[in-house]
Amino acid sequence: MSDQYDHQVNSNLKINPEHKIQKPKLFKVLLHNDDYSTMEFVIEVLNKVFKMPAAKATKIMLDVHKKGVGVCGIYTFDIATTKVEQVHKMAKQKEFPLRSSSEEV
Repeated sequence: MSDQYDHQVNSNLKINPEHKIQKPKLFKVLLHNDDYSTMEFVIEVLNKVFKMPAAKATKIMLDVHKKGVGVCGIYTFDIATTKVEQVHKMAKQKEFPLRSSSEEV
């Protein structure tokens, strides 16, 4: 009986080869320089929110400091949005004006 049922279900399925599964769009998360957030705090954010080791966090912190912006990672939309919100929450708790954003890759 199971074989009959499987056959009925499978015979109703139609596959359209024109429809292809699309990969989700990716977004890079950025940190923006300001004149008040300390370098130590930026490294702390990179460690906690982005799970970066100290050496990589220091490199990105220096990009933020010297270039005005640093790329923290590339994620799907939902994860990128969550990371931006986590940065803003941490900055607010520590009373720093550190800003983060995301943009499509």
